[in-house]
Amino acid sequence: MFDDNLLMLARLTLDEAQQKRLKIATAESCTGGLIAGLLTEIPGSSATVERGFIVYSNRAKEEMLGVPGDLIADAGAVSEPVVRAMAEGALEESRANLAVAVTGVAGPGGGTPLKPVGLVHIAVARENKPIFHQVMRYGDIGRERIRRETIVTALEMLRKMMA
Repeated sequence: MFDDNLLMLARLTLDEAQQKRLKIATAESCTGGLIAGLLTEIPGSSATVERGFIVYSNRAKEEMLGVPGDLIADAGAVSEPVVRAMAEGALEESRANLAVAVTGVAGPGGGTPLKPVGLVHIAVARENKPIFHQVMRYGDIGRERIRRETIVTALEMLRKMMA
């Protein structure tokens, strides 16, 4: 299902988390659960992956992660404040101590001049540490590639937050 490079990155991420006794949660919008799917493709991942939230709709972000509706209305679902709130919510609503959240415009439609196709916000939250946020502008490279690149960036960010 996933290519060898993604599987290797997932294995490295899980190994590092397990060595540090960290549990991971995911909160995914534009990737629709692919990060959790990739991580759980690795045998033994249940020792590290605590849970995943697929929060594709704004209502799901509110109900499952506690993202304030006013924040979504003011900043938009694809924004730094919302992805930060998603990462925090994933920590609060799970037994994980490390969470990654993603929200973006994967296309092919849905982009605007201010939030074009390929714009993705990613945040990693860890207990007692500042949230690590990155905004990625992959461009209109196709839905599949945008989602794949988001997965890679998210796992790399998780690994940095474990260091």
